[in-house]
Amino acid sequence: MKLLEKKTIAILATDGFEQAELAEPKKALEKAGATIHVVAPHGGEIRAWNSTEWGKIAKVNKELNEASVNDYDALLLPGGVMNPDKLRMDTRAVAFVKHFFDVGKPVA
Repeated sequence: MKLLEKKTIAILATDGFEQAELAEPKKALEKAGATIHVVAPHGGEIRAWNSTEWGKIAKVNKELNEASVNDYDALLLPGGVMNPDKLRMDTRAVAFVKHFFDVGKPVA
């Protein structure tokens, strides 16, 4: 049995997330057996920032309006400059993150 089998982890991101800070943790979590949902303020796709230019596209699995903390075991917040700047201006994103802390679920 893999360490994170039967665990579902949300990655909250939007356009401008740092490419390596979503892709590498996502790959490691999936390798450990976790199911990953990329959650974003809008559906479809979001685009990464890769050092000095736009990078790869990530598929959004769930729109923020449809996401519930109850569906996840943990939350991952990729860094960069644009991603956290945009998300902290979105009251829905702030409430989503706060709820993880309120119920004592891990946030990375």
